[in-house]
Amino acid sequence: MVESTDELLAVAVPYLEDGLRAGDLTVLSCDPETTGLLRAELRAGDALVSDPRVSLRGARPPDAFGVTRSLVEQAQRSRTGRMRLFGQPLVGSAPRDWRETARYEAVANIAVGDLPMDALCCYDASAVPAEVLESVRRTHPQVLRGGVVTPNLEFRRPDRFLRELPLPRESMEAGPPVYAVDGAPTLADLRHQLAAVLAGQVPDREQRQDMHLAVSEIAANAFRHGRPPVSARVWASADWVVCTITDSGRGLVDPLAGFRPAHGDDLSRGGMGLWLARKLWDHVDLLTGPQGFTVRLSTPLR
Repeated sequence: MVESTDELLAVAVPYLEDGLRAGDLTVLSCDPETTGLLRAELRAGDALVSDPRVSLRGARPPDAFGVTRSLVEQAQRSRTGRMRLFGQPLVGSAPRDWRETARYEAVANIAVGDLPMDALCCYDASAVPAEVLESVRRTHPQVLRGGVVTPNLEFRRPDRFLRELPLPRESMEAGPPVYAVDGAPTLADLRHQLAAVLAGQVPDREQRQDMHLAVSEIAANAFRHGRPPVSARVWASADWVVCTITDSGRGLVDPLAGFRPAHGDDLSRGGMGLWLARKLWDHVDLLTGPQGFTVRLSTPLR
């Protein structure tokens, strides 16, 4: 964590220079202002790669992890075969966004933690909320202090951190849904009804199709892998939609569920439901409770 531009440069420049000198594939994933500042300071030209998607700029977590893996594959052609990343994860302006960034940072320890790469995450302690800084301290296994990397005693195992992560709900969830069904008779019937509901609530045709594809996959999971009855709820406002699909089963415990396809790169084997949901909705939460297992999807409207 840094509190000024001078501190950022003092941390980032030596770290990046070491990577360039060694022959790592050296990557920036920052906001445009910081990227420009570091490029001007380092004068490394094309040797310094920029990809903002790794820090959730223009990409949701599954795609950000995919970009990271692609960069690591590119790094295999470098002198060291390693990637060196300097990132500023996008925090957002609301608790729901802070939570998504924290979840991404926690899952990254598992999803890409075994790759041949070094990553330094940098947060502006003077600009981000205290809740965000608390999560930063709990999601990074090491810290850089005075140029020395040391173990972070505040780090929490990703599965434990994710279980304890609070869930900010939308205010409209306290009111009646625009659609509700308990004990949907068939998957086809539920898909049809959800399509009709979204048609009335989501003006953008492309977004509506994406949202329906994802929620249909979640409904299919509930019918195929869960236990009946299967229930659904949709809440909507002029700028936001929340959808929940609930079955009576026990659900999933894998912290990586949906951050990558269940069967890896072989998409022909299926297992893409949660992965598609995380790619197409901003927030996807897996909840267990007395009524069973619920997948909660939430996203802003374009």
